[in-house]
Amino acid sequence: MDVSMLLEYGWVLLLLIALEGLLAADNALVLAIMVKHLPEEERKKALFYGLAGAFVFRFASLFAISFLVGVWQVQAIGALYLLFIAINHIVRKQLMKKGKSDVEKKSKKQSGFWGTVIKVELADIAFAVDSILAAVALAVTLPNTPLPQIGGLDGGKFLVIFAGGLIGLIVMRFAANYFVKLLKAKPGLEIAAFMIVGWVGVKLSVYTLSHPELIILPESFAKSPEWKVTFYAVLLLIAIGGWFLSSSKKPEVSKGETM
Repeated sequence: MDVSMLLEYGWVLLLLIALEGLLAADNALVLAIMVKHLPEEERKKALFYGLAGAFVFRFASLFAISFLVGVWQVQAIGALYLLFIAINHIVRKQLMKKGKSDVEKKSKKQSGFWGTVIKVELADIAFAVDSILAAVALAVTLPNTPLPQIGGLDGGKFLVIFAGGLIGLIVMRFAANYFVKLLKAKPGLEIAAFMIVGWVGVKLSVYTLSHPELIILPESFAKSPEWKVTFYAVLLLIAIGGWFLSSSKKPEVSKGETM
């Protein structure tokens, strides 16, 4: 691979790490609330089983989507889903004022170790779908590499998407507390993260509309330098806005948030 290709792949991987970290922090808060009614030892086991299952699901679903990523209908569904979760989260947080209290009320109804493991597993799977679709949308327009194909994807793209998903799990398990503190100090970053997810959904929409079977947009547009520069410029503006427009708060450490 030449230097420009390495830089482009490296940039996308760094972007995935940052996005995965912010989303994993939000997910970690939800999981912590779901298991907090269990004794400490069972709490750790429930989280471990859930994350182990999520890893298997991420790898299997990534391998499956690698064969389907070229189908424009699958691309369209993925784009709509990313836009939906972004809009739903922002509306829910900002307008409907639903937050931790709602999740806590639901968690009080939960009882039993294996019942909690199943719910954690389902939550992890939902988070995995979000993560994989966002990673696919970011990586799909990258240039092809000399690496052999894995599944139906170029080897380089597959490895970037897989690395993003794996990093998401590692962050959720081991580095979540740092990102939780960051979100508490800069709460606007959570909204910015989901705005970025929505913008990534727009990116996948553009890629879909440029599909050879549709050609609603010119086929070359989704991979054009102009669109790439526009996409990353807007993405950086969202991230910078989320950082500087956040009201700075001193992070508070809560025992219930320890994973």
